[in-house]
Amino acid sequence: MAVVREDLTIGAPLKKILWFSLPLMFSNLLQVLFNMSDVAIVGRFGSKEALGSVGSTSIYVILFTGILIGIGSGINALAARYLGAKDDERVARISHTGLWISLIIGFFLLLIGIALARPILVLLSTKPELLENAVLYVSIVFLGLPALAIYNYGNGILSADGDTKRPLLFLASSGVINIILNLIFVIFLKWSVVGVALASIISQYLSAIMIILTLCLSKRSYRLRLPQLKIHRREAKAILGLGLPAGIQNAIFSMANLFIQSGVNSFDTIMVEGNAAAANADALIYDAMAAFYMAVSSFIAQNFGAGKKHNILKCYFIGLLYSSVIGFVLGMGFFLFGKNFLALFTEDKEVIDAGMSRLLIMGCSYFISSLMDCTIAALRGLGKTIIPMILLVLGSCIFRIIWVYTIFGHFKTIESLYLLYPVSWLLTATIVILYFIYIYRKFFIANKNESALCLDN
Repeated sequence: MAVVREDLTIGAPLKKILWFSLPLMFSNLLQVLFNMSDVAIVGRFGSKEALGSVGSTSIYVILFTGILIGIGSGINALAARYLGAKDDERVARISHTGLWISLIIGFFLLLIGIALARPILVLLSTKPELLENAVLYVSIVFLGLPALAIYNYGNGILSADGDTKRPLLFLASSGVINIILNLIFVIFLKWSVVGVALASIISQYLSAIMIILTLCLSKRSYRLRLPQLKIHRREAKAILGLGLPAGIQNAIFSMANLFIQSGVNSFDTIMVEGNAAAANADALIYDAMAAFYMAVSSFIAQNFGAGKKHNILKCYFIGLLYSSVIGFVLGMGFFLFGKNFLALFTEDKEVIDAGMSRLLIMGCSYFISSLMDCTIAALRGLGKTIIPMILLVLGSCIFRIIWVYTIFGHFKTIESLYLLYPVSWLLTATIVILYFIYIYRKFFIANKNESALCLDN
C-alpha cells in the first residue's frame, strides 16, 4: 500500500488535524468496540458472574496497558520532532531503540501483572464469587502485553509521520478476528472467560505482526533493519524521558481509580455488574477524544522540530475544540440512550438501572476531561512530561483518594463516588493549564530559540 507522508507543519491546521485524527479516532473506537465484544458476548452468552469477573478487572488491566500507551506516546512525540527537523539518522535510531524498549517493558509488565493479579484483586474487595475467574482472565490477557507494546510503538512511529490509516486497517482486521474467535470460543466451545481472553491476545499478536511487517518494508527513515536493531543510549534516554513519565502518569491515574473500584465493590453484586457495563462508555469516549490528543502532540512536536513556533498555540486550541465537542456529543448520547447501550451487555433490569447511575453523571461530564488531557498532550509535544505527571498525581490521583475516604466515606452513595470524576478533572485542568501558560510564555518571551524547551523538565 503506497502511503504519502503528511507534513504536519504546512497547511491549514483546522482541516489537517481533523483528517489526521479521524483514522486515529476510528482506530481507538474499533479497539474499544472489540474489547467491548468480550464483555458483551460473555455477558449475553456466558453468565452475570462471568460479566462481573471480566468487568471487575478493567481498571487493573488499564493500570498496565496505560504504561505501554505512555511509552508509545513518548516515541510518537520524539519521532515527530525529528521528522519535523528532517533528522533521518536520529529518527532511525529512535525507531530501532523504541522497539527494544517497548518489548522489554511489555515482557516485564507481563510478569509483574500476573504475579500481582490475585493480591491486587483481593485488595480491591473483588467479590469472592468473581475472584477466581477474574484472576484467570487477567493471567491470560496479560500474555498479550508484549504484542500490545509493539502495536503502540508502531502506531506511535507511523502516526508521527502522518500515517494514521494503516494502523486503523491493522486494528480493524485483527478486531474482526477477535469477534469471530469470541463467538466460537464462548458460544460454541463454552469457554466463557477463558474464551474471550484467548481471542483478545490472538488478535493483539496479529496486529503486532502487521505493524512490524509494515515498518520492515517501509521506505522511510524509520524502516526496521536487522543490523541497526539495537539500543542507542541517547535515544533510549530520550524515549524513557518522555514516555516513562507519561506511562507512570497513566499507571498512577489508574491506581487512584483502583480506590474508586474498591468503593464500587463495597456495594452489592448488582451495582458492581452495572458499573462494569457502564464503564464501557468511558473507554469509547476517552479513546475517541484521545485521537485528538495524539494529533495535538504530533502536530506540536513536528512544528517545534521544524522551528514553526507560531503554529503551536493554534494546534493546541484546535485540538481542544475538537476533543471537547466529541466528548460533549458522545456524552449526551449516553445520557439520553444509556439504557439501550447497557442492554448490549445484560438483559437484567436491575443491572441496567445500576449502570444508569453512572451514565447519568458521567454523560454530562466527559467533555471536561479534555481541558486536562489536551493540555498534557500539548506539553508532551513540547518535551514536558515530568511536571505534568506530578501535577496529575496531585490534582487527580491524590485528590481522588482523599475524596473516597472523606466525601464518599461520609455519604456512602454511588452518586457521591462518581462525582469525584468531574471535580478532579476541573481541579487538575486548572493547575495543568497554568503550567502550560508558564511554559508557553517562557518559550516565546524568556527564550528566543528552540533550545528553550528541551527534554529535561
